[in-house]
Amino acid sequence: MTSVEERCRALRRLVERLRSPELAGDIVRRIREEVKAAKRALGVEVVRIMHVCGTHEHTITYYGLRSLLPESIELIAGPGCPVCIVPAREVDEAVKLALEEEVAVLTYGDMYRVPGSEVSLAQARARGAKVMVVYGFREAVRLAAKLRRDFVFFAVGFETTQPTVAAYLARGGLPKNLKLLVSYRLTVPAVRYVLNQPDIPLNGVIAPGHVSTITGAGAWSFLPREYGIPAAVAGFEPIDVLIAVLGILKMISRGRPSIFNEYSRAVTWEGNVLARKMVYEVFQVVDKDWRGIGVLPESGLKLKDAYSSYDARLEYNIKVSSWVDTRPGCRCPDVILGRAKPTDCPMFMKACTPEHPLGACMVSSEGTCSIWARYGGYSRLKVDEHGDLMGGAPSTRGAR
Repeated sequence: MTSVEERCRALRRLVERLRSPELAGDIVRRIREEVKAAKRALGVEVVRIMHVCGTHEHTITYYGLRSLLPESIELIAGPGCPVCIVPAREVDEAVKLALEEEVAVLTYGDMYRVPGSEVSLAQARARGAKVMVVYGFREAVRLAAKLRRDFVFFAVGFETTQPTVAAYLARGGLPKNLKLLVSYRLTVPAVRYVLNQPDIPLNGVIAPGHVSTITGAGAWSFLPREYGIPAAVAGFEPIDVLIAVLGILKMISRGRPSIFNEYSRAVTWEGNVLARKMVYEVFQVVDKDWRGIGVLPESGLKLKDAYSSYDARLEYNIKVSSWVDTRPGCRCPDVILGRAKPTDCPMFMKACTPEHPLGACMVSSEGTCSIWARYGGYSRLKVDEHGDLMGGAPSTRGAR
């Protein structure tokens, strides 16, 4: 057996372990015991834990983890979808470029259908605009180097996607015919904003694993230090999430809020120092608008002056004077902040569906509404009073 085959088998064994129903049942039983002490310590009937990652929400919903946990634990989806929070104004800028300038706009697949004030990039393409979906920034660079035309890359995302772009810029490796429409946001300021809202009480936070590979687990140390709230950096398999919940409950019940790095197989305390260094060499931190929420202090990035020649806004003098972030009745901003569940929105799976999204949360694979619409029906996945699994496989019908 080759070393590659051995590694593949080891990886399969790890995944099987992280999806083990038997192990999940054991952890759930421990959670059911630990939550009693956590409730007593907090003096509450429900322990509220927010996660900040669309992939975590996918895992929680797809595997029916909420139905495994006792009703005294509420898992809340927070601002973890990077395309859901892009303001309509910035989508409108990309649409304007694609329709009015002789450029091709390059975008990620989950950004392609996010609505602007009037149309999405997908709808703009149907009107004749040159819009192309790319898997990542490297593909954008290859296209620009290969084809003799002007390109604009719609640079969206959290800390995870920023280093690749920064590395090319810092090393002077961008073709001259490729510009950037920067729409980057930062996760830590968003979590801080949520915690400062009195109507969104939280008892713990599950920090995003992908983001934390860059920021490091230490980026979340402000949670116990400033807010007295425990946090767990978690991976993306069902067992990862359940262990994170158990770890948070233990910290609550013992009165010792701290940072628990459950995802230590990928995340260190310091994170990727080199990646962060390149990001802050190229970009500066600025106040940024979040879709339907408003301006959050120091929550976004813009190109530094030394790299302004790559700024599509300056190159094409883009002006969008008015925009509409949220359609009347849409509760996407409340869903993003954890104030509401998708089923609280009167449009959910009625006027707004994955096929005909009205809000950004219904578009992306990391959007809470989209996840609930596709995987929300888990009526057959239950546990008994001992935490043992009952019933058959989960339903795949959308939540209603």
